[in-house]
Amino acid sequence: MTSPVSTGVELAPSYRLPLGLALLAVPLLWLNPWVWTIVSLFSFFLLVQAATLRLRFLADGLEITRSGQRIRWFPYQDWQAWRLFWPPVPVLLYFKEVKSIHFVPVLFDPAVLHACLSRYCGSRESQ
Repeated sequence: MTSPVSTGVELAPSYRLPLGLALLAVPLLWLNPWVWTIVSLFSFFLLVQAATLRLRFLADGLEITRSGQRIRWFPYQDWQAWRLFWPPVPVLLYFKEVKSIHFVPVLFDPAVLHACLSRYCGSRESQ
């Protein structure tokens, strides 16, 4: 779900990725407790991120907030390309700016994220 924020869209969290990782970690407990610990901790980290981070697609840029406070700002004019990795179940957003590249876990509804990227960032989707 999304909610209007001034002239943009705020993406609601999706807990699919962290919960999916947690489910994948269950059999690892019997196979390798160390790997289970690492995957479980990473899953918990993503769960906390999904609960606290929000993406806001505004008219002039992508805003990332944590508990209502802006932590990053990415103006669309600096974007060169973007892509959602692994189309069957998108788990990672890649986008390239003029000066750097970014990888963001998909902790939001992938369909709404793709729609917002297409709407606000245009046809910069890389193949």
